[in-house]
Amino acid sequence: MRHRLLNSLRTLPSPRGWGFCLAVSVVALAAMLAIGFSTGLYYLTPAQPGLALRMLTVLLIPALGEELPFRGLLTPGPGESRRPWLEAGLSTGLYVLWHVVEALTFLPGAAAVFLRPDFLACCAVLGLGCAIMKLRTGSIWPAVALHWVLVVVWQTWLGGVSALG
Repeated sequence: MRHRLLNSLRTLPSPRGWGFCLAVSVVALAAMLAIGFSTGLYYLTPAQPGLALRMLTVLLIPALGEELPFRGLLTPGPGESRRPWLEAGLSTGLYVLWHVVEALTFLPGAAAVFLRPDFLACCAVLGLGCAIMKLRTGSIWPAVALHWVLVVVWQTWLGGVSALG
């Protein structure tokens, strides 16, 4: 596992790999926007103050903090597993479950959002997109970037800060 994590941190996608990750990101974003706007999870809000601090905080937690275990450790890169899709599915399921655990323990103020089925569906889409990028490129960095951008956008312009209190 240590080897898998270190490889994922040292590996950068090729230009073609970055293009693949961009395509996966667009599909994940479209799916999450469709889920979020159709259910009221996402709604346009004026930009929330504190963008610079939010960008830094979200980079550390949740982007790096969640991508390291769920994609860096639990999701294989190319050629690292005989059952990569099983491991990617497991890591995605555990990632979704993690949000439930957070809501029930560490972040009770987030429970109203984190326990919503539409939020958990968006977590599943994000987790699967990140897992697919790791499976294909072996790198954790595209997943960190996607996770970071999506959470910053949600918290800043799509109601995330007010929803979390």
